[in-house]
Amino acid sequence: MRTTKTTRLLLSGVATVALMGPAMALDAQAFVDRIAEVYKPLGYDFTFGAAALDGDTITIDGGTVTIVSSPEAAMEPMTFDTEVTFTGVVENADGSYTAESVTIPDIETDFAEEPAGHLSLSDIRVDGFYLPAGDPIPSIGLLQLFQSFSTGPLSLTRDGEEVFAFETMASQSTFNPSFATTELTDLASTFLISGMSADLTSVAEEDPAAGATIEALGLTSVTGEVYMEMSWAMADGHMDVSALSFDFDDVGALDITFDITGFTPTVLDQIYAMQAAMGTGGEPTEEQAQAQMMQGMALMQGVNIVSASIRYDDASLAGKLLDFFAAQSGADRATFVQGLKAMLPAMLAESGIPALNDLVVPPVSAFLDDPQSLEVKVAPPSPTSLLVLMAAAANPAGLITALGLAVEANQPVD
Repeated sequence: MRTTKTTRLLLSGVATVALMGPAMALDAQAFVDRIAEVYKPLGYDFTFGAAALDGDTITIDGGTVTIVSSPEAAMEPMTFDTEVTFTGVVENADGSYTAESVTIPDIETDFAEEPAGHLSLSDIRVDGFYLPAGDPIPSIGLLQLFQSFSTGPLSLTRDGEEVFAFETMASQSTFNPSFATTELTDLASTFLISGMSADLTSVAEEDPAAGATIEALGLTSVTGEVYMEMSWAMADGHMDVSALSFDFDDVGALDITFDITGFTPTVLDQIYAMQAAMGTGGEPTEEQAQAQMMQGMALMQGVNIVSASIRYDDASLAGKLLDFFAAQSGADRATFVQGLKAMLPAMLAESGIPALNDLVVPPVSAFLDDPQSLEVKVAPPSPTSLLVLMAAAANPAGLITALGLAVEANQPVD
């Protein structure tokens, strides 16, 4: 019995140590250093303030961030003095980190003096935060940096007057399985900015002509939302962006979709490697430029277009533009539209592609007569690689067929 009791105590002690292990192994500075390492390939250069550890919670006392697209195109560092809190932090056996949530206090900051600019942003939160292991960091890891991100209202003011605002911004992703750097099979994401508003009256102060045009078109105050929805399978690189919409109330909506295959994590890794090579500074030699071109062509060989579309649905803007330019030309709208329609064949003839005339003139003419919607679609007979399409561009008429290009006006949404 004594032996059994002793064994139980030992097992209990081992279990306790095992449970405490991840929290005890945490090092706050190592954690923030890893944040900087992970986000650097994405173009963010972070320098953090003091980091403190309390159990499985790590707080960072502000810092600076510089957005870098190239060594010559780095933005001025932006300083943030807010305390960032990471809750439920765990260091995993492979060197990666997860945190249950990240919270940032509401932001109230001035960002310009003349004119005076002020930013307010509240309710900032990240759930399912992830810092992948590896050097270089695998692209699959970079795809899973967070499961959800959201904020409450944002307001930008200029000399005390609000020029841009939104009510909420939210991004949600699901990964199958979660936080796997080698076994991720697929993901799905959504993104939404709702209650967006912009006051464009101040444009006239910088550009009186543009301000007058904006006022004439009734665009001094614009509201709307932005929405995106996509899915991505890793095995065959099938990415389906089923919605990317910019919808502005009483103005119009622009909807973009595309469906591609072959955009695998391996391709993404190669793109990151090319970006890193090009970001080492200095002009590339002729040999380096040729090597980069060959790499780019190899990447395009594996990525195939299944379909794509750009659709504009008018809610007033097209009609207002026609009225505006008709008035500037001294004609009524009907006469102005007839003039545009008469010019279309000559404009297209300059491209040297006769097939465009039958493809473009009827739908564009219909849209000018009655602006409802205009859509450009690409749907190859079978998935076609970007490299093949580049080669087909030598014969523009053949490219139209290869793309399955179509232009439609005033048609209902599919």
